[in-house]
Amino acid sequence: MFVDSHCHLDRLDPRTHGGDLAATLDAARARGVKQFLAIGVTLEEVPGVAAIAREHDDVVISAGVHPLHSVDREPEIEAIKEVAERFGAVAIGECGLDYHYLERSPETVPSREVQRERFRRQLIAATELELPVIIHTREAREETLALIREHTDPAIGGVLHCFTEDLDMAREAVRHGFYISLSGIVTFRNAEALREVARRVPLDRLLIETDSPYLAPVPHRGKPNEPTWVVEVAECIAAERGISVEEVAMQTTANFYRLFRAAAPEASAEMREILRDAGFLQGA
Repeated sequence: MFVDSHCHLDRLDPRTHGGDLAATLDAARARGVKQFLAIGVTLEEVPGVAAIAREHDDVVISAGVHPLHSVDREPEIEAIKEVAERFGAVAIGECGLDYHYLERSPETVPSREVQRERFRRQLIAATELELPVIIHTREAREETLALIREHTDPAIGGVLHCFTEDLDMAREAVRHGFYISLSGIVTFRNAEALREVARRVPLDRLLIETDSPYLAPVPHRGKPNEPTWVVEVAECIAAERGISVEEVAMQTTANFYRLFRAAAPEASAEMREILRDAGFLQGA
């Protein structure tokens, strides 16, 4: 029983099951993936992501504006809230800061100032809606943490998705009520620092994701990623921690529903029963 806590189902690669989303989800379900969080990266794309969720009971969505996307007009806080509420988002994001491409492509990548203000608005919207935030951060460690401290409620929290930073940043985020989500990158040969995060962050603060169609894990590197390979992420974490894959699956699934509380009612009766029997989600 696994959850893919971050996937871009509206960006399915045509090479993946012939571009058939239903077949792609069925392949994941056959390996025990029982829930999918489909991510909105611009407010204009949220209706399309929401349409996928309406067709599949095990898909929930987020609504946000990615830091690298150029938009004609920066959305106001009320506009972000309106879209999230209208389409039933369980989180705001993905949002955040990404300074990696600023020097390489300054003409196409939003400036630091634009990214910071965009991020700030989404953090405020999330707090006002009492929804967690899904954060993308790259080469912006201190500013990301500073904005989290200033504009998020630890009781609501959020997740640093596709985490690629160090253990110190992970621990600081956890102290502020956040979760750490690991993707297929944790399986890469040169990702030893990330595997240390997998070993040392408390298991009750970890999530797993694919970020598909990007970042396929070993042994699938170079192929378009898909939700079924979230299992490989769980297997890597289990091996690093010296525990069973079943324990990783159960705990990260419980973590998902604790963080994304609005998704809990959407969990299948089978999943709720399993989690209750294991001591999670009492009363859910």
